[in-house]
Amino acid sequence: MVKISPARRKFALPILLAGCLSSQSPCAAPALPALGADLSDLTVSGVSSGAYMAVQFQVAHSKLVRGAGVIAGGPYDCADGSAVRAVTSCMSPSASAPLPSVAELRTHAEALARSNRIDPLENLRDDRAWLFSGGRDETVKTPVMDRLAAFYAEWLGPAAIRYIKLPDAAHAMISVADPQADACSSMQSPFINRCGNFDAAGEMLGHLLGPLQAASTSARGEVLSFDQRPFVADRAIDASLADEAYVYVPQACRSAPCRVHVAFHGCRQSAEQIGRRFIDGAGYNAWADNNRIIVLYPQTVPRRGVAFGSWKWVNNPFGCWDWWGYSGNAYPTRDGLQIKAVRAMVERLAAPRQP
Repeated sequence: MVKISPARRKFALPILLAGCLSSQSPCAAPALPALGADLSDLTVSGVSSGAYMAVQFQVAHSKLVRGAGVIAGGPYDCADGSAVRAVTSCMSPSASAPLPSVAELRTHAEALARSNRIDPLENLRDDRAWLFSGGRDETVKTPVMDRLAAFYAEWLGPAAIRYIKLPDAAHAMISVADPQADACSSMQSPFINRCGNFDAAGEMLGHLLGPLQAASTSARGEVLSFDQRPFVADRAIDASLADEAYVYVPQACRSAPCRVHVAFHGCRQSAEQIGRRFIDGAGYNAWADNNRIIVLYPQTVPRRGVAFGSWKWVNNPFGCWDWWGYSGNAYPTRDGLQIKAVRAMVERLAAPRQP
């Protein structure tokens, strides 16, 4: 091993960091592969802030998305650009901070559709929604999920909405895939809990996509890291997006078209915060293998004001997806920085394979 003196290391480190700032540098993760994916059955899901993002992405791109799985989230643009409203009315509503009514939510969404900032809401009529709320969830309380179910019912028929409530479940991803999952009622990091044999990922995908082949006993595909920066219009960090994200590619999807599912982690669940626990342990990958599903895991990164290489003020200390406006006023629309980035990732997966 070559030894570098402290004096030389002092000058080498800034040069190395400068090189890593370029997406073309040797420090960058590989490019997201073009796999010729089939987007006709694109589905999304998420937990906590990721659940709110899944709803936003579905509504903003209702022409493209065919279904959403929502674990501990709430109605489309419930916060309406207010962080205070987000943490009160849209998480723990009360008499002094009530949830917006279904009529208010619909009126707001319809205004965005008329201004062509989101797709026409009539596209939701052929969608499906899978909803989950835990009886011990003190972060996003069940009435918030109830209001989401009522919002969906404005366009979706009863058979298209499946709403599961587990009395003992807390605010977490419910999984049978993580060997170190916490107890069902746990409220601690990494917020991946086990509630008996309830398999949220499998139940969700089965409702959104129809009958599935059995999950593989162990994931046989490949988790790939990729450079997330090329999909962001400006600096990824200014959208509170990480430089690196992940995608799970089943073996069969290397040579033939597969469907795509986007899984949004929750607050405090990004790879920067818990490593690959959500990616490996949320439960999607084993179902993906035998059902020809590519699973995209976009990643946020915590921000506390300014950041290295950026003077933009972004307050997102827990690494949440933006469902209240920290990345800009366009956050719940097709022009939202995070929504645009994820849409571009999906399009990349659908691009023709390179010879």
